[in-house]
Amino acid sequence: MDVRRKILYVDDEEINLLLFESNFKSLYNVIIAHDGFEGLKVLEDNPDTLVIISDMKMPGMNGIEFIKKAKTKYPDKKYYILTGFEITDEIKKAMESGLILEYFSKPFEVKRMHNIIKEAFEN
Repeated sequence: MDVRRKILYVDDEEINLLLFESNFKSLYNVIIAHDGFEGLKVLEDNPDTLVIISDMKMPGMNGIEFIKKAKTKYPDKKYYILTGFEITDEIKKAMESGLILEYFSKPFEVKRMHNIIKEAFEN
């Protein structure tokens, strides 16, 4: 049984899922989802997941929409957005309202992301 802390990473691009997994699987139990709909299902199956990181731009449901849905059901989790684009008003508002705690830019800086994830588990 894997007792490492669980992180859910949601992204529609396979290469990003692989990169995230390869960078963090030695430290955490990394669970992946290919879109927001799958992300919601994965959270249902893994309610002990504390940290959720979602890509912003995905088909069907963007990252903020996914996090809004997830947070209504799981308000105690820590949510983050990853974006390959400029920080939009939608992302700024999500941070100001406390919907997300932080955003990461693509390509993500592994060290910065690791520090923020580590802090999330400690607080």
